[in-house]
Amino acid sequence: MLLRIEKLNKRFGGAAPVHVLRDVNLEMDQGEFLALIGPSGAGKTTLLNIVSTLDSPSDGRVLIHGLDVHRMDQRRLNAFRNCRLGFVFQDDLLLPHLTAMENVMVPARISRRPLQEAQRRAEELLARVDLSDRTKHLPGQLSGGQRQRVTIARALVNQPDLLLADEPTARLDQANGREIIKLLRELNEQLGVTILMVTHEASAAEAARRIVEFVDGRIVSDRPVTGGGPIHPQPQGQGQ
Repeated sequence: MLLRIEKLNKRFGGAAPVHVLRDVNLEMDQGEFLALIGPSGAGKTTLLNIVSTLDSPSDGRVLIHGLDVHRMDQRRLNAFRNCRLGFVFQDDLLLPHLTAMENVMVPARISRRPLQEAQRRAEELLARVDLSDRTKHLPGQLSGGQRQRVTIARALVNQPDLLLADEPTARLDQANGREIIKLLRELNEQLGVTILMVTHEASAAEAARRIVEFVDGRIVSDRPVTGGGPIHPQPQGQGQ
């Protein structure tokens, strides 16, 4: 079991708190591609933020490979977040003064991987996302779709256990959005990358292998996606 969420609650506010998540329980195996859907304000992004350790629950637990991530001290949590989790946001958040290659290498350099190893891994990933000819380009010289591909490569450079994607196509046109979802599906199928994705787009959700729907802070449905054929992932090692 890669991810286990137990009786998770999140409340905002004081005397009259807003209850955003209500006793959420969810499990996810390594190699899955799961899409979280639901109306705006349903709690799906809040859940992703808590899993990503960027926010904390009011109560309940998030276990990743058995580790209760919200009980770690800040030093351990920072290292865990950098090495074991990968992030793809709506905005690419690339550093404008760094090339595509240098941006991809950032998490590896933070974790103090040797320079040559980080370069080799970045080259492999940029080739995987079809950007071998853009390695020396700055973000301002890339299209929106290309920048998001760089972001995905950066998210994978430390070979994380879990890739977290928050509306990864929200800032893209339809054609580029389809390409990003296709790429995520390929990474899941061919490399066994485990993906937890928030999306409001039905077509993006249907590209996943499992869809979990939120309404008013609760899971109201959890179903496999049929018709796409089985996945035969090659699971990644933990924390490689």
